[in-house]
Amino acid sequence: MYIYILILALAMAGVFFLPQKTAKSTIYLALWMAGLALFVGFSDMLGGFDRYIYGELFDQVADVRRAGGDVKTAYIFELYASEFGFSWLNVVISYITANRYVFILMLTIAIYVLLFISFRRYVDNYPFAMMLFMGLIFFFTFTYLRQLIGVGIGWLSITYAYKRNLLKFLAIVLLATLIHNSAIILLPVYFLAKKQFSKTTVVWVMLFCLVIGVTGIPSTLFDLYGSVSEMQSRAQSYAEDEVGFKIEYILEAFFFLYFIFRNYKEIPKTPERIVMLNMALLFCAVLLIFSRSLNGGRLAWFYLIGLISTFSFIVSNTRRINTQFLVLVSFSCFLYLRILLVAWGPRGILYPYKSFFTNGVRAGDWVHDKWEYDSEYDKDKLYR
Repeated sequence: MYIYILILALAMAGVFFLPQKTAKSTIYLALWMAGLALFVGFSDMLGGFDRYIYGELFDQVADVRRAGGDVKTAYIFELYASEFGFSWLNVVISYITANRYVFILMLTIAIYVLLFISFRRYVDNYPFAMMLFMGLIFFFTFTYLRQLIGVGIGWLSITYAYKRNLLKFLAIVLLATLIHNSAIILLPVYFLAKKQFSKTTVVWVMLFCLVIGVTGIPSTLFDLYGSVSEMQSRAQSYAEDEVGFKIEYILEAFFFLYFIFRNYKEIPKTPERIVMLNMALLFCAVLLIFSRSLNGGRLAWFYLIGLISTFSFIVSNTRRINTQFLVLVSFSCFLYLRILLVAWGPRGILYPYKSFFTNGVRAGDWVHDKWEYDSEYDKDKLYR
């Protein structure tokens, strides 16, 4: 657990002690993204059962290809019939390796490279943005590999929303959708690129989203796009204790809305800033809409860069250490520690940390005991 605390402490040190001139330091951003990519990518199946799903599917693809068979007969092409972009990505990687650990490492590096590109494009204050990243999505990069590749690709389209290039925007969103169907949720971004809505309009829309969310009706939309449909029967017992009303989605949405409204007039009415602002609002709206969904809040990740960009702009254009700065950093720490100490950590999903450089299995690793499909990996992590 202590290594995760150290990572958080380093991120906080960057926020509070680095000079303001490093706010846009590409070296700082690159070092963080590279370090986190290797830390997550080298971990030994930490994060939950999703890694075992992706590993098993990849191993089958690699086996079929090495045997000279038709890769399209691999189960992954049936499972992700409408998301064949991810299936073919598995095929491409199978020409490089047949080992699931190298496969997961390559996917993780791809995720962080995509994140690096978007942070460099859209973010004004890298240390502050990394704090938001740590609290809002870092731990999910351990396990939701396919969706986060879709998120990373989808974020590349935002440039073409505010530059009004519809064809390039649609092409990138389509590519992201072929990795993960939920990327289709990015389509409204292009049409919200010119108008900054009044506070009154936003309030009414958010209240409507809350009412709709409380009814539970939108929860079926998440399954429609297959966000958690893979091997649903296998996942059910793992996730059943999570089902219910997600009050944390509502609290998080209104927390961020408060600070957006507090700085609403200070946000310039330029195309880029309007796009990012509206994406931040969409992030909050999706959390409210899916307040009764097990995983529907993950759809909000496609709008998360708008939230990070907007707040990093706000703190970069105000006195560096003020009340809202401290509250936002503290809230990020709270979200980070909540997952580490309450949600995932005590269940053995994150620690003790173990890399795949050593063979064997962590003591008491119930996720491994339940979902491991190839015991040879226990003896030699790189046997394939």
